[in-house]
Amino acid sequence: MRIECIGGGPGGLYFSLLMKKAYPEAQITVTERNRADDTFGWGVVFSDETLGGIAEADPESYAAIQKSFAYWTDIDTEHKGEWVRSTGHGFCGLARRKLLSILQERAKELGVELRYGVEVEPDALPEADLIVACDGVASRIREHHADVFRPTLDWRKAKFTWLGTTLPLDAFTFVFRKNDHGLFQVHAYPFQRGDETLSTWIVECHEDVWREAGLQDATEEDTVAYMETLFGDLLGEHRLLTNRSIWRTFPTVRCEKWSHGNMVLIGDAAHTAHFSIGSGTKLAMEDAIALAQAFECHGISDVPAALGAYEEARRVDVSKTQHAAQTSLEWFENSARYLDQDPLTFSFNLMTRSKRITYDNLALRDPKLVKDTNVAWCERHGIDLAEDGSPTPPMFTPYDLAGLALSNRVVVSPMCQYSATDGTPDDWHLVHLGSRATGGAGLIITEMTNVSAEGRITHGCTGIYTDEHAQAWRRVTDFVHAHSASKIAIQLGHAGRKASCSLPWEGDAPLDGAAAWPTIGPSAIPFSDGWHTPKAMDASDMSQVRDEFVAAARRAHGAGFDAVEVHMAHGYLLSSFLSPASNQRSDEYGGSLENRMRFPLEVLDAVREAWPKGKPVLVRISATDWLEGSEQQGPGFTADESVVLARTLGEHGCDLIDVSTAGNTPASKPVYGRMYQVPFAERIRYETNVPVMAVGAIQGDDHVNTILLAQRADLCALARPHLLDPSLTLRAAAARGQRLASWPKPYLVVRPS
Repeated sequence: MRIECIGGGPGGLYFSLLMKKAYPEAQITVTERNRADDTFGWGVVFSDETLGGIAEADPESYAAIQKSFAYWTDIDTEHKGEWVRSTGHGFCGLARRKLLSILQERAKELGVELRYGVEVEPDALPEADLIVACDGVASRIREHHADVFRPTLDWRKAKFTWLGTTLPLDAFTFVFRKNDHGLFQVHAYPFQRGDETLSTWIVECHEDVWREAGLQDATEEDTVAYMETLFGDLLGEHRLLTNRSIWRTFPTVRCEKWSHGNMVLIGDAAHTAHFSIGSGTKLAMEDAIALAQAFECHGISDVPAALGAYEEARRVDVSKTQHAAQTSLEWFENSARYLDQDPLTFSFNLMTRSKRITYDNLALRDPKLVKDTNVAWCERHGIDLAEDGSPTPPMFTPYDLAGLALSNRVVVSPMCQYSATDGTPDDWHLVHLGSRATGGAGLIITEMTNVSAEGRITHGCTGIYTDEHAQAWRRVTDFVHAHSASKIAIQLGHAGRKASCSLPWEGDAPLDGAAAWPTIGPSAIPFSDGWHTPKAMDASDMSQVRDEFVAAARRAHGAGFDAVEVHMAHGYLLSSFLSPASNQRSDEYGGSLENRMRFPLEVLDAVREAWPKGKPVLVRISATDWLEGSEQQGPGFTADESVVLARTLGEHGCDLIDVSTAGNTPASKPVYGRMYQVPFAERIRYETNVPVMAVGAIQGDDHVNTILLAQRADLCALARPHLLDPSLTLRAAAARGQRLASWPKPYLVVRPS
């Protein structure tokens, strides 16, 4: 078998030596365009979790690498002139040149042919049974075969330069400095100790700051001079060093396919992950291990099977790493928004930015940092510490929602039950909502309760368009108020073009025949193929719907609800006005964002006027249609627009924004993951100063505490976790030794003493 590896980075070298070790008879060549000792950058960093697989795959090269490691366990953060140290993490680093040298020597020892200073043209690849493209982020092979690999490159908003320094460091070090040009942030870590101590010193800033500082025309020497002035107090007598330290823009690379025929991509050629989680070299070497293992499993005679197995084995792990890296990348792109945070909170926020480290996980690594940050939270909110000095976890602290006192910050998110009869809630709703109230949540929000019969999603959806409905809801609110400390809000909505559907367990599809009812929307555009075509609403329709919301709000007040939430999310009627994916009107209610907001704002204004002053009004929005950058999918509502919408909602009397996403079009492609919608809520909170509620794959009390302590949201709404555990809040309180005053009297026997 003949194998050609195009690219002599860690991934290509490591794969070549692993394959030569497994198949000594194979002819393996690594071809690199640069010299053997020519590489940009300085050190590479690994976490403890990364090292196990590398040690097992080739103990000989690992032993040599291990001898050169600089180890550390701490992360230092400078903010507002103060240092906060977080411990218990576990990292090791070494010089990139040293790593390459070790892998080169090991590959040659095993019989791999190494060729340097040779450029391989992608349209003239050498004859081989296997071509491994490990030629980096600017892979010429990937781009030459873009029609096969279908790559996307997302060029980011920040600029960075990769410097070195003689400054000795004993921790992963983050520095945040603001000058007249803007915010500069440093990612630094040790990688070489001994006679010649060296550290990596990456400087990152927003592109606007970079231009304001005049760095777009800077030479390497100019950059060093600027940075040594900015960080001179930290560097002291030490210098910054260059190695092709030009300013770069980080691209997030993703490919739909990693292999084709006898070609395969590994490392940065296939996927990138931002340097803020230190994973580029890690991913490349793990790719090499997985690819070699795939050949060991399937044999060298079946290349397509091995490449398919490699891709299947790596896709999920790479996707998780890229997702975490993207979240971390975006945190650093927007870090200026957090500069008003105190140093402890800022450090906790930084530690938990990618959501792989959470409140509980960090407490295992560094209990002091979590406790100190939690104490600062309690002091800031006027919460007394326990007799032993321990703080109350953020989720159990009260919250004043525009005058409505919530006993804690856990919210039961609206969840349609599809179990009403002609819109009337019954015993199911009493038990469902009542059990979540006695389960300890600070706020309960009903399922989307429709303002008209035609506004229901299904015939099983609840309504509040008759007095009988209001009376039935009164039974629920009376129970909640009598038997719990919870407050209860009603979500008012109209399904619009997504109305007239069957129950989820009966097909979850548009009804037909006599069972169906007419639907309405901003435009006569069905939600999807096979759906009803809604009537494009005229002035009379809008007036009627607005009046229905007002009547519903008045009935809700009479039914004893503490708050009302206007549903402007998930592609239902008001949401569909906001999105150009569903609103293609040419009058004053379509086109610009100002026009698309007009009718939803008219409804909000009418509800706010009808709803008693002193009782809060919430609005749920879909902060994005997840269509940005997709010409094929057409235009949609964007995250930028959600900030404008949220600010405008606040100006119109909305007391809190409940931030969800998607629902307006089946073409949406959400990027799911733990707490995946929180960044949208966080952005709105910081850019509008309107309080927000986060929702979306918040999986339990650990996530709630993480979000709140980092100041990413004011409240956290959980849906599915509350379906599994109605007593989620009480259970968490018992586990954390919290003696909540809101504990139901019949359940006091299990309250912590």
